Amino acid sequence: KLPTMKMLLSLIALLSAVLLASTAPPTCYSRVLSLSKEITESFKELQTSKAVDSCVEMLPRLYLDIHNYCVLAKLREFVAYPRCERVLEVSELKEKARSLYTIMISYCRRDLVFLTDDCSALENPILPPIEPS
Repeated sequence: KLPTMKMLLSLIALLSAVLLASTAPPTCYSRVLSLSKEITESFKELQTSKAVDSCVEMLPRLYLDIHNYCVLAKLREFVAYPRCERVLEVSELKEKARSLYTIMISYCRRDLVFLTDDCSALENPILPPIEPS
């Protein structure tokens, strides 16, 4: 009975997600926001990976805030970093960063609003407090 209930709940969740996804097309802003979060998370995972290559430790920090004008320079710096071409995960991450940069300067140029140009905020981001569990 329990596996059937789990399968039914999974099906309901899947159908709900499909309905929500089909009700509103993604906007430029939502696409940039989701891709920047995906890149930031992938970078964190790469930094903490057990199989991390020594070159990964030398990569420029990659915290992305799409509301900060300096994010464009940060993306250019990351994509142009000359090392780590042999690490597949880094190459994939650079490709995502290149895509985000292209989307921001080409397709979404008029849709984005930069609220700051504080480049140091991208080097030392203020992280939300960790809630005790």
